[in-house]
Amino acid sequence: MNISHVSTDAISGIIKLAIEKTDYEAQVDKNLRQYRQKADIPGFRKGMVPLGVVRKKYGKYVLSEVINKLVLDNLVDYIGSSGLKVLGQPVSNQADQKPIDFGTEENFEFLFDIALAPVISVNISKEDKLTRYRVAIDEKTVDREIETHCKNFGSYVTADDVEDFDLVKGTLIELEDGQPKEGGILTENAVLMPHYLKEETERAKFIGAKLHDGIVFNLKAAYGDATGEIASLLQIDREAVDALAGDFRFDAQEIKRLKAAEVNQELFDKLFGEGVVTSEEECREKTRNQLDEQLQSQSDYKFWSDIRALLLEKAGDVSFADDILKRWLLTTEEQHTPEQVEAEYPAMIENIKFQLIKKQLLEDNNLKIEERDLETCAFQMAKLQYAQHGIFSVPDHLLEQFAKKLLKKKDTMDTLIDHAMEQKLTSWIREQTDVTTKDVSLDEFEKLFA
Repeated sequence: MNISHVSTDAISGIIKLAIEKTDYEAQVDKNLRQYRQKADIPGFRKGMVPLGVVRKKYGKYVLSEVINKLVLDNLVDYIGSSGLKVLGQPVSNQADQKPIDFGTEENFEFLFDIALAPVISVNISKEDKLTRYRVAIDEKTVDREIETHCKNFGSYVTADDVEDFDLVKGTLIELEDGQPKEGGILTENAVLMPHYLKEETERAKFIGAKLHDGIVFNLKAAYGDATGEIASLLQIDREAVDALAGDFRFDAQEIKRLKAAEVNQELFDKLFGEGVVTSEEECREKTRNQLDEQLQSQSDYKFWSDIRALLLEKAGDVSFADDILKRWLLTTEEQHTPEQVEAEYPAMIENIKFQLIKKQLLEDNNLKIEERDLETCAFQMAKLQYAQHGIFSVPDHLLEQFAKKLLKKKDTMDTLIDHAMEQKLTSWIREQTDVTTKDVSLDEFEKLFA
Protein backbone atom coordinates (compact mmCIF):
# COMPACT_ATOMS: atom_id res chain seq x y z
CA MET A 1 0.00 0.00 0.00
CA ASN A 2 1.24 3.47 -0.84
CA ILE A 3 -0.18 6.68 0.61
CA SER A 4 1.10 10.17 -0.09
CA HIS A 5 0.18 13.83 0.10
CA VAL A 6 0.43 16.15 -2.90
CA SER A 7 0.23 19.83 -2.08
CA THR A 8 -1.90 21.82 -4.49
CA ASP A 9 -1.55 25.14 -2.64
CA ALA A 10 -1.14 26.49 0.90
CA ILE A 11 -4.72 25.69 1.93
CA SER A 12 -5.51 22.46 0.09
CA GLY A 13 -3.99 19.22 -1.05
CA ILE A 14 -4.67 15.73 -2.36
CA ILE A 15 -4.05 12.47 -0.56
CA LYS A 16 -3.36 9.56 -2.91
CA LEU A 17 -3.93 6.07 -1.61
CA ALA A 18 -2.92 3.08 -3.80
CA ILE A 19 -4.09 -0.39 -2.73
CA GLU A 20 -2.79 -3.61 -4.28
CA LYS A 21 -4.21 -7.13 -4.11
CA THR A 22 -1.64 -8.22 -1.50
CA ASP A 23 -2.96 -5.50 0.83
CA TYR A 24 -6.44 -6.96 1.09
CA GLU A 25 -6.70 -10.53 -0.21
CA ALA A 26 -6.00 -12.23 3.14
CA GLN A 27 -8.69 -10.19 4.89
CA VAL A 28 -11.17 -10.81 2.07
CA ASP A 29 -10.58 -14.57 2.31
CA LYS A 30 -11.03 -14.45 6.08
CA ASN A 31 -14.30 -12.52 5.78
CA LEU A 32 -15.62 -14.86 3.07
CA ARG A 33 -14.94 -17.88 5.31
CA GLN A 34 -16.90 -16.18 8.06
CA TYR A 35 -19.75 -15.58 5.61
CA ARG A 36 -19.55 -19.25 4.65
CA GLN A 37 -20.27 -20.28 8.26
CA LYS A 38 -23.44 -18.18 8.31
CA ALA A 39 -24.57 -18.33 4.67
CA ASP A 40 -28.06 -19.73 4.12
CA ILE A 41 -28.12 -20.77 0.44
CA PRO A 42 -30.75 -23.17 -0.94
CA GLY A 43 -29.33 -26.60 -1.78
CA PHE A 44 -26.54 -26.46 0.80
CA ARG A 45 -26.41 -27.17 4.50
CA LYS A 46 -25.55 -24.19 6.66
CA GLY A 47 -21.77 -23.95 7.05
CA MET A 48 -21.15 -26.36 4.18
CA VAL A 49 -21.54 -23.99 1.24
CA PRO A 50 -18.49 -24.25 -1.10
CA LEU A 51 -16.22 -21.21 -0.78
CA GLY A 52 -16.44 -20.65 -4.55
CA VAL A 53 -20.23 -20.26 -4.31
CA VAL A 54 -19.87 -17.85 -1.38
CA ARG A 55 -17.25 -15.88 -3.28
CA LYS A 56 -19.47 -15.63 -6.35
CA LYS A 57 -22.46 -14.49 -4.30
CA TYR A 58 -20.77 -12.18 -1.79
CA GLY A 59 -17.29 -11.53 -3.18
CA LYS A 60 -17.84 -8.06 -4.61
CA TYR A 61 -19.63 -6.86 -1.47
CA VAL A 62 -16.96 -8.27 0.88
CA LEU A 63 -14.18 -6.77 -1.24
CA SER A 64 -15.78 -3.31 -1.16
CA GLU A 65 -16.31 -3.63 2.59
CA VAL A 66 -12.64 -4.53 3.22
CA ILE A 67 -11.33 -1.85 0.83
CA ASN A 68 -13.49 0.89 2.40
CA LYS A 69 -12.22 -0.03 5.87
CA LEU A 70 -8.62 -0.05 4.64
CA VAL A 71 -9.08 3.38 3.08
CA LEU A 72 -10.68 4.87 6.19
CA ASP A 73 -8.15 3.41 8.64
CA ASN A 74 -5.15 4.44 6.56
CA LEU A 75 -6.49 7.96 5.96
CA VAL A 76 -6.96 8.48 9.71
CA ASP A 77 -3.52 7.06 10.52
CA TYR A 78 -1.78 9.07 7.81
CA ILE A 79 -3.36 12.38 8.80
CA GLY A 80 -2.55 11.71 12.44
CA SER A 81 1.10 10.86 11.83
CA SER A 82 1.90 13.29 9.02
CA GLY A 83 1.28 16.46 10.98
CA LEU A 84 -1.11 17.79 8.35
CA LYS A 85 -3.54 20.32 9.85
CA VAL A 86 -6.67 19.14 8.07
CA LEU A 87 -9.93 21.04 8.48
CA GLY A 88 -13.03 18.84 8.50
CA GLN A 89 -12.53 15.49 6.76
CA PRO A 90 -11.13 14.39 3.38
CA VAL A 91 -13.66 14.31 0.53
CA SER A 92 -13.47 12.34 -2.69
CA ASN A 93 -11.60 14.15 -5.44
CA GLN A 94 -14.05 15.10 -8.16
CA ALA A 95 -11.63 16.02 -10.93
CA ASP A 96 -9.25 13.05 -11.21
CA GLN A 97 -10.82 10.15 -9.30
CA LYS A 98 -11.45 7.29 -11.72
CA PRO A 99 -14.54 5.09 -11.29
CA ILE A 100 -13.92 2.04 -9.08
CA ASP A 101 -15.11 -1.39 -10.26
CA PHE A 102 -14.86 -4.00 -7.50
CA GLY A 103 -15.98 -6.69 -9.94
CA THR A 104 -13.09 -6.47 -12.41
CA GLU A 105 -10.19 -4.58 -10.77
CA GLU A 106 -7.52 -5.90 -8.42
CA ASN A 107 -5.54 -2.71 -7.78
CA PHE A 108 -7.23 0.52 -6.72
CA GLU A 109 -6.29 4.18 -6.42
CA PHE A 110 -8.27 6.63 -4.32
CA LEU A 111 -7.86 10.41 -4.43
CA PHE A 112 -9.08 12.64 -1.61
CA ASP A 113 -9.19 16.43 -1.45
CA ILE A 114 -8.21 17.94 1.90
CA ALA A 115 -8.67 21.46 3.23
CA LEU A 116 -5.63 22.63 5.18
CA ALA A 117 -5.58 25.15 7.99
CA PRO A 118 -4.17 28.46 6.73
CA VAL A 119 -1.31 30.14 8.58
CA ILE A 120 -2.73 32.97 10.70
CA SER A 121 -0.58 35.54 12.45
CA VAL A 122 -2.00 37.89 15.09
CA ASN A 123 0.11 40.39 17.01
CA ILE A 124 -1.29 42.35 19.94
CA SER A 125 0.27 45.05 22.09
CA LYS A 126 -0.46 47.87 24.53
CA GLU A 127 -1.64 49.90 21.56
CA ASP A 128 -4.72 47.66 21.45
CA LYS A 129 -7.41 49.03 23.76
CA LEU A 130 -10.17 47.05 25.47
CA THR A 131 -12.84 47.98 28.00
CA ARG A 132 -13.91 45.90 30.97
CA TYR A 133 -17.30 46.83 32.43
CA ARG A 134 -18.12 46.89 36.13
CA VAL A 135 -21.86 47.07 36.86
CA ALA A 136 -23.10 49.14 39.79
CA ILE A 137 -26.03 47.46 41.57
CA ASP A 138 -28.44 49.98 43.07
CA GLU A 139 -31.26 49.44 45.55
CA LYS A 140 -33.87 49.45 42.77
CA THR A 141 -32.15 46.49 41.12
CA VAL A 142 -32.07 44.58 44.40
CA ASP A 143 -35.79 45.36 44.92
CA ARG A 144 -36.60 44.02 41.46
CA GLU A 145 -34.63 40.81 42.05
CA ILE A 146 -36.33 40.14 45.40
CA GLU A 147 -39.70 40.80 43.76
CA THR A 148 -38.83 38.17 41.14
CA HIS A 149 -37.94 35.69 43.91
CA CYS A 150 -41.28 36.38 45.59
CA LYS A 151 -43.11 35.60 42.36
CA ASN A 152 -41.06 32.46 41.72
CA PHE A 153 -41.93 31.10 45.16
CA GLY A 154 -45.51 32.38 45.13
CA SER A 155 -48.67 30.31 44.91
CA TYR A 156 -51.86 30.49 42.86
CA VAL A 157 -55.11 31.49 44.57
CA THR A 158 -58.66 31.58 43.24
CA ALA A 159 -59.88 34.92 41.88
CA ASP A 160 -63.35 36.22 41.02
CA ASP A 161 -62.53 38.18 37.88
CA VAL A 162 -59.77 38.05 35.27
CA GLU A 163 -56.65 40.20 35.30
CA ASP A 164 -53.85 40.35 32.71
CA PHE A 165 -51.54 37.77 34.30
CA ASP A 166 -54.20 35.37 35.57
CA LEU A 167 -54.47 31.76 34.42
CA VAL A 168 -57.98 31.11 33.12
CA LYS A 169 -59.17 27.53 32.77
CA GLY A 170 -62.30 26.53 30.89
CA THR A 171 -63.90 25.04 27.79
CA LEU A 172 -63.24 26.31 24.26
CA ILE A 173 -66.14 25.93 21.83
CA GLU A 174 -65.97 26.65 18.09
CA LEU A 175 -68.87 28.86 16.97
CA GLU A 176 -70.81 29.31 13.75
CA ASP A 177 -73.27 32.21 13.47
CA GLY A 178 -72.89 32.77 17.22
CA GLN A 179 -73.83 29.19 18.13
CA PRO A 180 -71.73 26.07 18.84
CA LYS A 181 -70.70 24.71 15.44
CA GLU A 182 -72.06 21.27 14.64
CA GLY A 183 -69.12 18.89 14.60
CA GLY A 184 -66.83 21.76 15.55
CA ILE A 185 -63.97 21.84 18.01
CA LEU A 186 -64.70 21.50 21.71
CA THR A 187 -61.69 21.54 24.02
CA GLU A 188 -62.11 20.99 27.73
CA ASN A 189 -59.60 22.05 30.39
CA ALA A 190 -58.07 24.67 28.10
CA VAL A 191 -55.79 27.11 29.93
CA LEU A 192 -54.73 30.55 28.73
CA MET A 193 -53.24 33.77 30.12
CA PRO A 194 -54.62 37.02 28.64
CA HIS A 195 -51.21 38.67 28.85
CA TYR A 196 -49.90 36.41 26.07
CA LEU A 197 -52.68 37.22 23.63
CA LYS A 198 -51.05 39.31 20.91
CA GLU A 199 -54.03 41.39 19.79
CA GLU A 200 -55.09 44.09 22.26
CA THR A 201 -58.79 44.08 21.29
CA GLU A 202 -59.10 40.33 21.83
CA ARG A 203 -57.13 40.46 25.09
CA ALA A 204 -59.42 43.20 26.43
CA LYS A 205 -62.42 40.82 26.13
CA PHE A 206 -60.95 38.69 28.92
CA ILE A 207 -59.99 41.45 31.34
CA GLY A 208 -62.69 41.80 34.00
CA ALA A 209 -64.55 38.65 32.92
CA LYS A 210 -65.99 36.67 35.80
CA LEU A 211 -66.30 33.01 36.65
CA HIS A 212 -68.71 31.14 34.32
CA ASP A 213 -68.77 34.00 31.80
CA GLY A 214 -68.75 32.99 28.13
CA ILE A 215 -66.09 35.08 26.37
CA VAL A 216 -66.53 35.23 22.60
CA PHE A 217 -63.30 36.08 20.76
CA ASN A 218 -61.43 35.43 17.54
CA LEU A 219 -58.79 32.86 18.40
CA LYS A 220 -56.56 33.36 15.35
CA ALA A 221 -56.61 37.12 15.73
CA ALA A 222 -55.77 36.75 19.42
CA TYR A 223 -52.69 34.60 18.80
CA GLY A 224 -51.58 36.06 15.49
CA ASP A 225 -49.25 33.72 13.61
CA ALA A 226 -48.48 31.53 16.66
CA THR A 227 -49.75 28.35 14.99
CA GLY A 228 -48.07 26.09 17.53
CA GLU A 229 -49.72 27.84 20.49
CA ILE A 230 -53.15 27.59 18.89
CA ALA A 231 -52.67 23.89 18.10
CA SER A 232 -51.52 23.21 21.67
CA LEU A 233 -54.42 25.13 23.20
CA LEU A 234 -57.03 23.34 21.06
CA GLN A 235 -55.20 19.99 21.24
CA ILE A 236 -55.23 19.63 17.44
CA ASP A 237 -52.61 19.16 14.71
CA ARG A 238 -50.79 22.27 13.48
CA GLU A 239 -52.03 21.56 9.93
CA ALA A 240 -55.65 21.93 11.10
CA VAL A 241 -55.10 25.47 12.39
CA ASP A 242 -55.13 27.02 8.90
CA ALA A 243 -58.74 25.91 8.38
CA LEU A 244 -60.00 27.83 11.44
CA ALA A 245 -61.93 30.97 10.50
CA GLY A 246 -64.73 31.86 12.94
CA ASP A 247 -65.02 32.84 16.59
CA PHE A 248 -64.68 30.70 19.70
CA ARG A 249 -66.39 30.94 23.05
CA PHE A 250 -64.34 30.45 26.19
CA ASP A 251 -66.49 29.34 29.14
CA ALA A 252 -64.42 30.33 32.19
CA GLN A 253 -64.54 27.66 34.89
CA GLU A 254 -61.56 28.63 37.04
CA ILE A 255 -59.50 31.80 37.54
CA LYS A 256 -56.13 31.50 39.22
CA ARG A 257 -53.96 34.45 40.30
CA LEU A 258 -50.36 34.33 41.41
CA LYS A 259 -49.91 35.54 44.96
CA ALA A 260 -46.31 36.50 45.54
CA ALA A 261 -44.53 35.01 48.53
CA GLU A 262 -43.93 37.32 51.47
CA VAL A 263 -40.45 38.48 52.40
CA ASN A 264 -40.03 36.40 55.53
CA GLN A 265 -38.03 33.54 57.02
CA GLU A 266 -39.80 30.95 54.88
CA LEU A 267 -38.62 32.75 51.72
CA PHE A 268 -35.08 33.18 53.11
CA ASP A 269 -34.83 29.45 53.79
CA LYS A 270 -36.03 28.57 50.29
CA LEU A 271 -33.58 30.98 48.68
CA PHE A 272 -30.44 30.44 50.71
CA GLY A 273 -30.89 27.31 52.80
CA GLU A 274 -32.42 26.85 56.21
CA GLY A 275 -31.14 29.37 58.76
CA VAL A 276 -28.43 30.85 56.50
CA VAL A 277 -30.23 34.21 56.32
CA THR A 278 -32.38 35.48 59.20
CA SER A 279 -33.26 39.07 58.29
CA GLU A 280 -34.37 41.17 55.34
CA GLU A 281 -31.12 43.12 55.54
CA GLU A 282 -29.10 39.90 55.18
CA CYS A 283 -31.42 38.82 52.35
CA ARG A 284 -30.72 42.04 50.46
CA GLU A 285 -26.97 41.67 50.96
CA LYS A 286 -27.01 38.04 49.75
CA THR A 287 -29.14 39.04 46.77
CA ARG A 288 -26.73 41.86 45.95
CA ASN A 289 -23.79 39.45 46.07
CA GLN A 290 -25.56 36.96 43.81
CA LEU A 291 -26.40 39.70 41.32
CA ASP A 292 -22.84 40.91 41.41
CA GLU A 293 -21.60 37.39 40.64
CA GLN A 294 -24.09 36.94 37.80
CA LEU A 295 -23.27 40.33 36.30
CA GLN A 296 -19.56 39.65 36.63
CA SER A 297 -20.09 36.52 34.55
CA GLN A 298 -21.94 38.56 31.93
CA SER A 299 -19.19 41.17 32.01
CA ASP A 300 -16.62 38.41 31.42
CA TYR A 301 -18.69 37.25 28.44
CA LYS A 302 -18.81 40.78 27.04
CA PHE A 303 -15.06 41.18 27.51
CA TRP A 304 -14.40 37.89 25.72
CA SER A 305 -16.72 38.93 22.87
CA ASP A 306 -14.71 42.13 22.47
CA ILE A 307 -11.46 40.12 22.50
CA ARG A 308 -12.89 37.88 19.80
CA ALA A 309 -13.81 40.88 17.64
CA LEU A 310 -10.32 42.37 18.12
CA LEU A 311 -8.49 39.16 17.20
CA LEU A 312 -10.65 38.52 14.13
CA GLU A 313 -10.08 42.09 12.95
CA LYS A 314 -6.31 41.87 13.45
CA ALA A 315 -6.16 38.53 11.61
CA GLY A 316 -7.64 40.22 8.55
CA ASP A 317 -8.87 38.33 5.50
CA VAL A 318 -7.92 34.65 5.53
CA SER A 319 -8.34 32.28 2.60
CA PHE A 320 -9.88 28.83 3.06
CA ALA A 321 -10.44 25.92 0.69
CA ASP A 322 -14.10 26.86 0.42
CA ASP A 323 -15.13 24.31 -2.23
CA ILE A 324 -13.68 21.38 -0.28
CA LEU A 325 -15.15 22.50 3.03
CA LYS A 326 -18.60 23.00 1.51
CA ARG A 327 -18.49 19.53 -0.06
CA TRP A 328 -17.46 18.11 3.33
CA LEU A 329 -20.42 19.84 5.00
CA LEU A 330 -22.81 18.30 2.48
CA THR A 331 -21.47 14.81 3.19
CA THR A 332 -21.66 15.14 6.98
CA GLU A 333 -24.95 17.02 7.37
CA GLU A 334 -27.59 15.00 5.55
CA GLN A 335 -30.30 17.50 6.36
CA HIS A 336 -28.30 20.32 4.74
CA THR A 337 -29.09 21.44 1.24
CA PRO A 338 -26.51 23.30 -0.88
CA GLU A 339 -28.53 26.46 -0.24
CA GLN A 340 -28.36 25.97 3.54
CA VAL A 341 -24.62 25.34 3.40
CA GLU A 342 -24.13 28.56 1.43
CA ALA A 343 -26.21 30.50 3.96
CA GLU A 344 -24.45 29.09 7.04
CA TYR A 345 -20.94 28.92 5.63
CA PRO A 346 -19.76 32.48 6.50
CA ALA A 347 -20.55 32.03 10.21
CA MET A 348 -18.94 28.59 10.25
CA ILE A 349 -15.76 29.90 8.62
CA GLU A 350 -15.56 32.74 11.13
CA ASN A 351 -15.76 30.20 13.97
CA ILE A 352 -13.04 28.06 12.37
CA LYS A 353 -10.89 31.15 11.87
CA PHE A 354 -11.26 32.09 15.53
CA GLN A 355 -10.44 28.56 16.71
CA LEU A 356 -7.23 28.69 14.65
CA ILE A 357 -6.33 32.09 16.12
CA LYS A 358 -6.80 30.79 19.67
CA LYS A 359 -4.69 27.69 19.08
CA GLN A 360 -1.97 29.72 17.41
CA LEU A 361 -1.79 32.20 20.30
CA LEU A 362 -1.62 29.37 22.82
CA GLU A 363 1.21 27.68 20.91
CA ASP A 364 3.18 30.85 20.16
CA ASN A 365 3.09 31.99 23.77
CA ASN A 366 3.51 28.60 25.44
CA LEU A 367 0.13 28.83 27.19
CA LYS A 368 -0.81 25.33 28.32
CA ILE A 369 -4.15 24.01 29.58
CA GLU A 370 -3.40 22.27 32.88
CA GLU A 371 -5.56 19.78 34.77
CA ARG A 372 -6.24 22.43 37.40
CA ASP A 373 -7.66 24.73 34.71
CA LEU A 374 -10.17 22.05 33.71
CA GLU A 375 -11.12 21.43 37.35
CA THR A 376 -11.80 25.14 37.83
CA CYS A 377 -13.97 25.26 34.70
CA ALA A 378 -15.88 22.15 35.80
CA PHE A 379 -16.56 23.75 39.20
CA GLN A 380 -17.85 26.90 37.47
CA MET A 381 -20.03 24.82 35.14
CA ALA A 382 -21.50 22.92 38.10
CA LYS A 383 -22.31 26.20 39.85
CA LEU A 384 -23.93 27.59 36.70
CA GLN A 385 -26.12 24.52 36.21
CA TYR A 386 -27.46 24.83 39.75
CA ALA A 387 -28.06 28.55 39.22
CA GLN A 388 -30.07 27.86 36.06
CA HIS A 389 -32.50 25.92 38.27
CA GLY A 390 -32.73 28.81 40.75
CA ILE A 391 -30.36 27.20 43.27
CA PHE A 392 -27.65 29.67 44.25
CA SER A 393 -26.43 28.66 47.71
CA VAL A 394 -24.78 25.29 47.06
CA PRO A 395 -22.05 24.05 49.44
CA ASP A 396 -18.60 23.80 47.82
CA HIS A 397 -18.28 20.07 48.55
CA LEU A 398 -21.43 19.36 46.50
CA LEU A 399 -20.15 21.53 43.65
CA GLU A 400 -16.82 19.68 43.73
CA GLN A 401 -18.61 16.31 43.55
CA PHE A 402 -20.66 17.50 40.59
CA ALA A 403 -17.51 18.91 38.93
CA LYS A 404 -15.75 15.53 39.21
CA LYS A 405 -18.69 13.89 37.43
CA LEU A 406 -18.53 16.47 34.64
CA LEU A 407 -14.81 15.81 34.17
CA LYS A 408 -15.57 12.13 33.53
CA LYS A 409 -18.11 12.86 30.78
CA LYS A 410 -16.66 12.79 27.28
CA ASP A 411 -19.43 15.00 25.91
CA THR A 412 -18.51 17.84 28.32
CA MET A 413 -14.73 17.69 27.95
CA ASP A 414 -14.61 19.66 24.68
CA THR A 415 -16.68 22.41 26.29
CA LEU A 416 -14.45 22.46 29.38
CA ILE A 417 -11.28 22.56 27.28
CA ASP A 418 -12.70 25.44 25.22
CA HIS A 419 -13.65 27.38 28.36
CA ALA A 420 -10.23 26.76 29.89
CA MET A 421 -8.61 27.96 26.67
CA GLU A 422 -10.70 31.15 26.74
CA GLN A 423 -9.86 31.88 30.37
CA LYS A 424 -6.14 31.29 29.78
CA LEU A 425 -6.15 33.59 26.76
CA THR A 426 -8.25 36.23 28.54
CA SER A 427 -5.72 36.49 31.38
CA TRP A 428 -2.82 36.68 28.93
CA ILE A 429 -4.49 39.25 26.67
CA ARG A 430 -5.32 41.48 29.66
CA GLU A 431 -1.59 41.66 30.34
CA GLN A 432 -0.67 42.40 26.72
CA THR A 433 -3.26 45.08 25.93
CA ASP A 434 -4.42 48.39 27.41
CA VAL A 435 -7.54 47.50 29.43
CA THR A 436 -9.73 50.22 30.96
CA THR A 437 -12.29 49.40 33.65
CA LYS A 438 -15.51 51.37 33.24
CA ASP A 439 -18.31 51.62 35.82
CA VAL A 440 -21.80 51.48 34.30
CA SER A 441 -25.39 51.18 35.49
CA LEU A 442 -27.35 48.00 34.83
CA ASP A 443 -29.40 49.78 32.14
CA GLU A 444 -26.23 50.99 30.41
CA PHE A 445 -24.74 47.52 30.60
CA GLU A 446 -27.82 45.85 29.12
CA LYS A 447 -27.75 48.29 26.20
CA LEU A 448 -24.30 46.94 25.28
CA PHE A 449 -25.98 43.65 24.36
CA ALA A 450 -28.86 45.21 22.42
